[in-house]
Amino acid sequence: MFELLGAGLADMMQVKYLVPLFVGTLVGVVGGALPGITITMTVIVVLPFTFGLEPLQGLACMIGVYVGGETGGLITSCLLGIPGKPSAVATTFDGFPMARKGEPGRALWIGIWASIFGGLLGAIVLVAATGPLAQLALQFGPWEYFALFVLALSMVAGLVESSLLKGLLSGALGCVVTILGNDPVMGQPRLTLGIGWLEGGIPFLPVLIGVFAFAQIMSDVERFSRTPEAVNTAVNLVVSHAKVLAEILARPFLLLWSTFIGLVIGVLPAIGGSAANMLAYDQAKKFSKRPEKFGTGIPEGIIASEASNNANVAGSLVTIMAFGIPGDAVTAVMLGALTIHGIQSGPLFISQNAPLAYGMFAAYILAHPLVLILLFLGVRWVLRIVTVPKSILFPVVLVLCVVGAYALGNAMATVYVLLASGVFGYLMVKFGFPLAPFILGVILGDQIEINLVRSLMTDSDLWLFVTRPISALLLAMAVGSIVLSVWQHRRMQKRAATEGAADF
Repeated sequence: MFELLGAGLADMMQVKYLVPLFVGTLVGVVGGALPGITITMTVIVVLPFTFGLEPLQGLACMIGVYVGGETGGLITSCLLGIPGKPSAVATTFDGFPMARKGEPGRALWIGIWASIFGGLLGAIVLVAATGPLAQLALQFGPWEYFALFVLALSMVAGLVESSLLKGLLSGALGCVVTILGNDPVMGQPRLTLGIGWLEGGIPFLPVLIGVFAFAQIMSDVERFSRTPEAVNTAVNLVVSHAKVLAEILARPFLLLWSTFIGLVIGVLPAIGGSAANMLAYDQAKKFSKRPEKFGTGIPEGIIASEASNNANVAGSLVTIMAFGIPGDAVTAVMLGALTIHGIQSGPLFISQNAPLAYGMFAAYILAHPLVLILLFLGVRWVLRIVTVPKSILFPVVLVLCVVGAYALGNAMATVYVLLASGVFGYLMVKFGFPLAPFILGVILGDQIEINLVRSLMTDSDLWLFVTRPISALLLAMAVGSIVLSVWQHRRMQKRAATEGAADF
């Protein structure tokens, strides 16, 4: 194995492979950083340019886009509070508040280094444990997937601060969004109101951009209308990398546990980095000695979310290489590229195409130092975005959001969804409803429904949800998550009441 990996690394260092990997990584960083331009969209744009290349050259380019996009997504999450991609949603919770405190460099580099560590730790599993992890995924049926998504949704209780009820209602509203359109299993129209384009359902990305970008910008505009803006020229653009690394390495359990979550979620098809990002953040909060600090700009939240979504890439590659099952939309595109080149992925992929398989491993590993080099050279200028007057920055961001939403389907319908989501998100903020549970509900709602229907169509016995060991364990963890969140919430309320009484 190590000899094959060494040979793959040596091959990848050749100019003909290194150049496509570098270009893909650069394009991925830019695509991941731009709100509305997802990694999937970036890979699709790059795909036609790889048809004339050797299989390993084309796949190296797409792997570079994948890794670069996952890391690049944290840039706008930290600097603007707008996720560059869906799997960077949780990064905004602490990255943006830290940047607002005058430490944008620290926020960015904690995220970047956590991404690198999570990705490289994921590479160890990708190379050494592809078989065992894929065996775990094979044991999942619709019952287990339903239980897993319920577990992820139960995290809603842990993502709220002021009101558990508002958090749960916010998550429920997110699930309601997913039932608009045709039934995903039977194809029956639901709540379409006679609008043709609603039959395809509400696209997720315009909802994400609208809720976060519009709500954030409108809240800031409202605040600046009361208090004239002072351009911040004193932000800390200089970062001590030794201190940043010390902050991350001082939390080895958090780093390893978040990486593990990202890997496991990546191995399971159709879940994706969004759930891994949220789950890792929630777990970091639950295990923290200071959960009340989450959302105020602490490093633990950034480390957990970024380590998990980069490790998720390694997990997604496991499923496509071992079973020919795309773990997410990006690996689905890569699977199509393999098919175009006449290569069959699946259980025999590594044994029949060892040089190509280990070349892909090598491309994944080398993409991380390339990302680091690119950001070392470019992040100094990227950080300048925080000194741009908001009167200039906000219109530019809004235009990019609208262009990104329109590009999804080349139709104004997605722009209307963006506008409606923005207004809805702003109203949620005004009435004290948290946005994170709503987004999580939108992400997971349709998958919960699909797997529930599939399980009942396979066998109508509801006891299977609690008699199948993995499903029962996941549902028990969901209940435990809610109980722990309620206890944690009450503890925080008692602590606040005690501190208030002491001050009085």
